[in-house]
Amino acid sequence: MPYSEPTALGVIACPGGEAFADAVITHLKHMYKHRFTLKNDTISKRYNIDKNELINRINLNNDLKASDLVIRGAVDKYRLPTFKIKTRFTYFANGEFKTEILEPIRGKNVFIFQDVENHEEISLNEGKNKLSLSVNDHVMSLLVTIDAVRQADAADITLVIPVYPYSRQHKKKGREGLTASMLGHLYEMLGVTRIITLDIHSREIINAFSTLNLENLHASYQIIRELGKIVDLTGQTEDMVVVSPDTGAIDRNKFYASGLKLPLAMIYKERDYSVVTQNAKDTNIKSIKLLGDVRGKVAFLADDMLGTGGTLLKAMGFLKEQGATKVIAAISLPFFTGNAVELFDEAYKQGLFYRIIGTNAVYHEDLLQKEWYISTDVSGLFANVITRIHHKQSIGDLLDNRSIIEKIVKQQTEARKE
Repeated sequence: MPYSEPTALGVIACPGGEAFADAVITHLKHMYKHRFTLKNDTISKRYNIDKNELINRINLNNDLKASDLVIRGAVDKYRLPTFKIKTRFTYFANGEFKTEILEPIRGKNVFIFQDVENHEEISLNEGKNKLSLSVNDHVMSLLVTIDAVRQADAADITLVIPVYPYSRQHKKKGREGLTASMLGHLYEMLGVTRIITLDIHSREIINAFSTLNLENLHASYQIIRELGKIVDLTGQTEDMVVVSPDTGAIDRNKFYASGLKLPLAMIYKERDYSVVTQNAKDTNIKSIKLLGDVRGKVAFLADDMLGTGGTLLKAMGFLKEQGATKVIAAISLPFFTGNAVELFDEAYKQGLFYRIIGTNAVYHEDLLQKEWYISTDVSGLFANVITRIHHKQSIGDLLDNRSIIEKIVKQQTEARKE
């Protein structure tokens, strides 16, 4: 039985990725217990076997298949998989990382979690040190961990990295490196077979791999679920328009507009590319124009990531000037680097926007305390994808949320009629 201990599915959480890994593991445990119960009920009825006796037989079968001589846990109860693999991470004074796998993983499908944009203080060296790590630190820690897992003879290595590092360095415009592609080649060289990520910045990155599979998940269902709690998606009490914040985000916002059956507008920005953006206030945007109408309507913008936030702040202020009643933004990967949180606090006090919906794919303690910020949980989506991949099942319906979005709007419409 694949839904009880021992299982061939293992999770390793790198420093930085632990919070998201723990959230996903919580979902995995619920899912495995639920599936075990359903399967136990079905088989017991089909073969006319007592449920308790069937559990005993399942545990016996698992013990016979396991390479360990020691029996794992009770023989008459369901054994919940632990999933998390014991690992020791060492950070040396000169900045080097070391990863040690503290239990056998030979033959396991290992999923390595890392949040490269987690800049909170992290406990290292078994709690002896607390450090805030950079993206480069997290990437190096990830590479060292991949190598340790490979050396320990795991059957399959999957990276769970909601933020694909260096994803903005994907186009060659001159004498510069394609860092997103280079990292992909490193992962392949180290034996990684798959990457699970969220709303990757450019689809071009997928074409950089030779053998590695990349599963690009979308948070659209989770975002619309939260959006439906703060605005009328049916259009009965307030009008709404989807606004693409720039030309690069047009496909993403077209998806929301078509799914919600709403009009689509777009902001066009004229930029001075001789100016390099340093923070949210000093941007390279020279002028902004709106293609569409937002007057008297709720404006909803969606983008994949938010760094310093300067572009979004200008866009939201511009939409308020154009007569939008509320401005709501959805960000799949909310980095909020530098002093972005403080600047969004100011903008909120000035009434430039109503809410920002982000995901828990990037760990932020400060954001969760803000009245204007809504965090939506995508760990359940990742857990679903991981179990299906592990058990060699299709994930196609999890990659396309259009049918689920239609159900949300239909439910809201029916609720309004009642």
